[in-house]
Amino acid sequence: VTEANNVHAVTEGTEDDAKCGFHHRMFLEPQEEKRSMKALLVKQAKKTCSCTPTKVKDCVFGFIPILQWLPKYKLREYLLGDLMSGVIVGVLLVPQSIAYSLLAGVEPVYGLYTSFFASLIYCIFGTSRHISVGIFGVICLMMGQVVDREIERAGFDLEPAVLSVPPGTAHVNTTLSPVNGTSQELLCDKSCYAIAVAATVTFIAGVYQVAMGFFQVGFVSVYLSDSLLSGFVTGASFTVLTSQVKYLLGLDIPRSGGIGSLIVTWINIFKNIHKTNICDLITSFLCFLVLIPTKELNEHFKSKLKAPIPVELVVVVAATLASHFGKLKETYGSSISGHIPTGFLPPRPPDWTLIPNVALDAIPIAIIGFAITVSLSEMFAKKHGYSVKANQEMYAIGFCNIIPSFFHCFTTSAALAKTLVKESTGCRTQISGLVTSLVILLVLLVIAPLFYSLQKCVLAVITIVNLRGALRKFKDLPKMWHLSRVDTVIWGVTMVATAFISTEIGLLVGVCFSMLCVIFRTQRPEAPLLGWVAESETYESLSAYKNLQTKPGIVVFRFEAPLYYINKECFKSTLYKQTGVNPVWVKTARKKAAKRMLREKEVGSGDSQTGFSVDVVSEPLEFHTIVIDCCAVQFLDTAGIRTLKEVCKDYEEIDVHVLLAQCNPSVRSSLIRGEFFKEGEDHLLFHSVHQAVDFALGTQGHSKTSASK
Repeated sequence: VTEANNVHAVTEGTEDDAKCGFHHRMFLEPQEEKRSMKALLVKQAKKTCSCTPTKVKDCVFGFIPILQWLPKYKLREYLLGDLMSGVIVGVLLVPQSIAYSLLAGVEPVYGLYTSFFASLIYCIFGTSRHISVGIFGVICLMMGQVVDREIERAGFDLEPAVLSVPPGTAHVNTTLSPVNGTSQELLCDKSCYAIAVAATVTFIAGVYQVAMGFFQVGFVSVYLSDSLLSGFVTGASFTVLTSQVKYLLGLDIPRSGGIGSLIVTWINIFKNIHKTNICDLITSFLCFLVLIPTKELNEHFKSKLKAPIPVELVVVVAATLASHFGKLKETYGSSISGHIPTGFLPPRPPDWTLIPNVALDAIPIAIIGFAITVSLSEMFAKKHGYSVKANQEMYAIGFCNIIPSFFHCFTTSAALAKTLVKESTGCRTQISGLVTSLVILLVLLVIAPLFYSLQKCVLAVITIVNLRGALRKFKDLPKMWHLSRVDTVIWGVTMVATAFISTEIGLLVGVCFSMLCVIFRTQRPEAPLLGWVAESETYESLSAYKNLQTKPGIVVFRFEAPLYYINKECFKSTLYKQTGVNPVWVKTARKKAAKRMLREKEVGSGDSQTGFSVDVVSEPLEFHTIVIDCCAVQFLDTAGIRTLKEVCKDYEEIDVHVLLAQCNPSVRSSLIRGEFFKEGEDHLLFHSVHQAVDFALGTQGHSKTSASK
C-alpha cells in the first residue's frame, strides 16, 4: 500500500511539473488593494473641498487662462503676427457677420455685436491660441429656424422687417422693450422680438455648455464622430443654400421651417420664379463671378500670399456704392440691408417667459457648438504643439454665449474657415481675437451706417460661397469609402436626414445610426482562427496571412470584440462554425448512438452496419484543446461570463479542453467575481497564446505517456 501511495504521489508531482513547465500563473499579486466606494468618496470630497492658497491660485488661473499666459506674452515675437491675423480676420468677419445675421433671422447689427463680444470673451476664457470664435453658418441656420417659429407663434408675419430707427441716428440709446411692455421708447416690432428669442436661446445654450463643463461631461462629444459632424454640416449647408436662394432671385416668399423645409422652400421658389427681380439676379451673378475665382486663388496661392485677398470686403464696398449711386432700390425694387445703427444698444436680459418654448431647441445648438469648438481647438493645439483643456473650452464657449445674450447677440462657436485664415496669417496667441474685436468695434462706432444701401442678394452670395468647403466633401466620398464604408454610410445617412428632414432630427438620426453601427460591429465582429508564425511566439489570423502553421490537436480562436449580452450567441455560433464542432450536437449524437447500441444489444440484433455507424459517431475529434485568445475582449458582462462557462462545460463533456489567453485585468477580474474557475482550475488562464499552446501540448503528451504505461 505504501508503495502504491508513493507511485500516486510521484504521478501527481509529475502532472504538477508538467503544468509548471508550460505555464506561468496568471493571477499575480495586485498593485494596490481596491478601496471601498465610501473611502473613494471621502478621499474625493477631501480633495475637492480643501482650500489652500496654491489650489485657489491654480483654480483661478485655470478658470481665467488669460491671467496665466498674458504675463508671459513675448511682445516682439508675437505682436506682429497677432496684429496682422486679427486685422485680416476682422476685415473678413464684417461682411460675414452682416450676411449670417440674415440666416439667423435677425438684423445685421446683431451679427456685428455677436462677433465683437465672442472674440473678446474667448480671448479671456479660451485656451486655444488659434481658433476663431464667432458666427457659424450651421448654428445661425438652427437659430433662424427657432426664431422664425417663435415669431410666427407670437403673431408676426415672416415678411422682412427693418429696425425702426431713423437713418440719420448716429447712436442708438433707446431701450428695446418686450412686446407686452407698457412704456416703450421704441416699439418692439418683429425685429425686436426676433433678437429677444435669439438672445434667450443663446443664454440657455450657454448655460447648458457651462453645466457640461462643470460636470465634466465633455465625453459627450465622442459620440459625434468626424464622419457624423461632416455629414451634419454638409446636410445643413444644403438647407443654408436653399434659404438664401430667394435673396439671390429677389423673391418675397416666407421662410419655411420644420420637417421637410428644404423641399417646401424649393416648391415655393419655383412657384414664384416668374417674380424674379432681374436687378438682384444680375448682381448675384456678378458677385459670384468675382468671389469664387478670387477665393480659389486665395486657397491655391495661400503659401505665397502674405495675407488672403479681402475679396468679400471689396465686393461689399463696391456693391454698396453701386446700389447707392445707382438707386437700385428706388428704381428696380431691390431689397437692401437697411439702416445699421452705430454704437451699442443698452443691455437687456433674455426674455425669461420664452425659456419653456426654446429650452429643447437650445440642446442641439449647445452640443454642436461645443463639439465643433473642442474638436477644432484640439486639432490646432496638436498641430502647433501645445495643449488645451476640453472642459475649459466648454466654459469659454458657454460664457461666449451667456454674457453676450444680455447684449443682443446670438449663439456662437468656432468656425473652421476663419480659423484657417487666422492661423495662416501669423496668429500666435489669443491677442489676435482681441484685435479682431477692435476692428469690429471700429465698424460699429463709425462705419456701420454706410452699409445702408447694401443689397441682400450680395450677402446671400457671400453666405453661399462660404459653403464651398462643406459641399466639397462629396469629392472625398470615394476616398472615404475606400478607408471605411461604415463611416461613409454614417456620413450619408446624417447628411440626407439633416437636409431633407430637419437639422435637429438629422443630428439625432446621425447619433442613433452611428451608435447602431458600433453595436452592429460588436454584434458581428471578426472571429478568425489563428496560426503560428514559424520561429516565433506570434499567432496571426489564418484568413489574413499565408504560410502560418497550426499545432496538431489544438485550435486557436480569437474573438475581436467585448463579450456581452448582445453578441453572446454570435460568439458561440462562430466558435462552433470555426472549429467545425458543435459540442451540444456531438453530445446529443453520442447519447443517441449509445441508446441505440444498448437497445440493439438488448434485442440481440447488432449487425456490422450498425456497429460502423456507432463507431463513426463515437470516433475521436481532430482536436483536444481550444485556446481562446481574449486580447481583443475589452470587457465581460454576466451574460458573457455565463456563455464562457457554458462553452467550457459543453466542450469538456466531449473531452475537449478550453483555455483562455491574454485576458486584460478587467476581464480577469470579471472572471474571478463571476466564479468562472472552480477550485484548482486557475491553470486554464494564460499570459499568452504561446504559453497556452505549449501547456496543451505538454499536458497531452504527458497523458499519452501515462496511457501507454
